[in-house]
Amino acid sequence: MHSATSTPHDSTPRVSTPHASIPRTPTTCGHGMSGLVGNTPVLHVSEPLAPAGRGFWAKLEGFNPGGIKDRPGLHMVERARARGDLKPGGRIIESTSGTLGLGLALAGMVYGHPVTLVTDPGLERSMTQLLTAYGARVNIASEPHPTGGWQQARRDRVAQLLGQHPGSWCPDQYNNPDNTTAYTPLALELASQLGHIDVLVCSVGTGGHSAGVSRILKQIYPGLSLVGVDTIGSTIFGQPARPRLMRGLGSSIYPRNVAYDNFDEVHWVAPSEAVATCRQLANSHYATGGWSVGAVALVAGWLARILPADARIAAIFPDGPQRYLGTVYDDDYCAAHGLLEPRPLLEPDVIGSLDEKEVTRWTRCTAVVDPLTLSGTAAEPELVDVLAGSGAPDEAGAEEAQAVDALGRDDAEEGR
Repeated sequence: MHSATSTPHDSTPRVSTPHASIPRTPTTCGHGMSGLVGNTPVLHVSEPLAPAGRGFWAKLEGFNPGGIKDRPGLHMVERARARGDLKPGGRIIESTSGTLGLGLALAGMVYGHPVTLVTDPGLERSMTQLLTAYGARVNIASEPHPTGGWQQARRDRVAQLLGQHPGSWCPDQYNNPDNTTAYTPLALELASQLGHIDVLVCSVGTGGHSAGVSRILKQIYPGLSLVGVDTIGSTIFGQPARPRLMRGLGSSIYPRNVAYDNFDEVHWVAPSEAVATCRQLANSHYATGGWSVGAVALVAGWLARILPADARIAAIFPDGPQRYLGTVYDDDYCAAHGLLEPRPLLEPDVIGSLDEKEVTRWTRCTAVVDPLTLSGTAAEPELVDVLAGSGAPDEAGAEEAQAVDALGRDDAEEGR
């Protein structure tokens, strides 16, 4: 298992490994393939994103075999099998922009399920090859949905395939509450590694990890602030849907797993700004990643510059750089898409409400609401439906409460 960064007690976390008595799910322990997931390290990120003596802590989820979504891939399958929603040998069929596909391919291997992944032409060829090598079938939607874009087109194809494969099951990552509870171990790892957290910075796509991690950490640290990071052209926080270059964050539908009430503010980031930050990270800290990592690091670095020096900021880096060698780190690709200039400004624009204007560059808003409550915002019913068999929130909440109580007991015993 991966060890966390260990640093002096006076200014940085004193705990370098998770508490032994914290409840673990099968996704974070064991000797098989699922034991490779979890207990990812943290890294302190400072100059040039923040001044010397300041910075933020990055949770490096790229140390999981396939990235952060190995966690929900395994967990959603485990819970569906336990409920009987997914029968032995049943086919798993899901829409993905890539990373969850890796997690579901892993879950299919672990539990013996064939996997079909529906994606779109924007998926990198290398990812298609990797998913195929892992035994998954890759099905590519041919045309975007008129209003829901590629995301809804993929979901429509999933619905078709479910009808063609009796006994198949769809995780429905956009609405399945198991997608959020999958991140309880991640939250507890952060609490154990950092000791205290004032601000959590998360990218937002399906809404799973921002909801799941913040729900636990707000129980442990009631004063915690949650900062969401989206991409321009995404509808998640009330902006109009536009074609999007960045994958892994943003949406052209309204995922119901997004915990709008938990957010204190949201930032939108443009692709060129994410690219510049990814490359800064690579050049200065070696640990870097893709679109989501660049966007999150840009916002976390700004927070480290403006907040008090003793504020402890945690940022979740969902993956590593390998998938993005032909995009984010390819000069020809970036030049062709106008991503090499201009470099990000030092401060975001500010808007007073989510729908005040359409944003085209790094922009911040502190008035976060569910966009479906905004006047003039309408969603097609199929975009917000919760598919059948998508989990048991009450049962999941009980598991979370037990985990938080266990962490509290451990902290009390250690005198913290």
